[in-house]
Amino acid sequence: MILLVLPCLLLLWCWLKYGLLPLRWQNSYLAGPDAPLQRACRAAARGHWEPAARLFEDAGQDWERRSLYAQRLGGVAARRSDRWLKSWEEARPGDPDAALVVARARVSYAWELRGGARAHSTSRSQFEGFHRELLASQDDIGRAWALRPDDPTPLVAEIWRALGLGYSHREMRGLWSRITALAPHHFEAHSSALQYWTAKWRGSKQLVREFAEESAAGAPPGSLLAVLPLIAWYENHADELDRVGSCSPEVRVLVDAALADAALADPDHPRLPEVRHLLAYFLYRQGRYRAAREQFRHVDGFTEALPWRYSPVKPLHYRAVRTKTGRMALTERRPR
Repeated sequence: MILLVLPCLLLLWCWLKYGLLPLRWQNSYLAGPDAPLQRACRAAARGHWEPAARLFEDAGQDWERRSLYAQRLGGVAARRSDRWLKSWEEARPGDPDAALVVARARVSYAWELRGGARAHSTSRSQFEGFHRELLASQDDIGRAWALRPDDPTPLVAEIWRALGLGYSHREMRGLWSRITALAPHHFEAHSSALQYWTAKWRGSKQLVREFAEESAAGAPPGSLLAVLPLIAWYENHADELDRVGSCSPEVRVLVDAALADAALADPDHPRLPEVRHLLAYFLYRQGRYRAAREQFRHVDGFTEALPWRYSPVKPLHYRAVRTKTGRMALTERRPR
């Protein structure tokens, strides 16, 4: 009996001391579990387009879900092969769903060519390919929107074109008006537009904060847009987190507002996992380990979300924070 207990105790001690969670493989292309989307992505990687087509048919006019599907499947085509996408278009000429994925794939491919490094670490050839593909994406985006003009999803893809090609503030506001006329509280549209207004791209610390606050103030409960001011704060301080107070009363208010909004959201909201990742991270930094563990519980095993996507070692960063959260939650005092 002792021979059985000792190895178990040793394993527990190693987990508590060195952190061995999560042990399973990490999915770096999704933010949370979505079985139909995962099946469609795997099928697309093997050259089969039919599961992807069914996803969009089932989504109907759920613009949030359509944008997620277009984003993730476009990423599959950009990173791997797009033969399945060409087969889809050949089988169903003029299909607005296929055209949407083509547009998103072109934009995603442009950003793949650029890479995730800062401008000074990005080569001239990378920039040339990046700009070439973004310029070419205009026709794909226009075609997708013409085939289904009630769908804001092609225009959400254009935000990333605007960001990369440097649309003026006037041009960006014009695009934004078209999007919000179709979907005033669209989460991916807002989180993408927020990037445009950051200081590292086309805006400033003040502009991104103002955009986030205005968007959150006018959003209905459960829309998840209450997280935007927290994202804006993170973008404004990402390079100085160790020198600024993520535990300050200001940031705690932002976290609590996003927590309350997430609690009111539809549990099946396709963007809720992304919000959970950021909440888990900030709750961890604030020493609220039990609350952080609860957020991690819903998304464990997936890492395509802030803040991990900014890390050069995304899976390791996630593992380190997730593991310490689990360990510290065991000893955290319960609130009275």
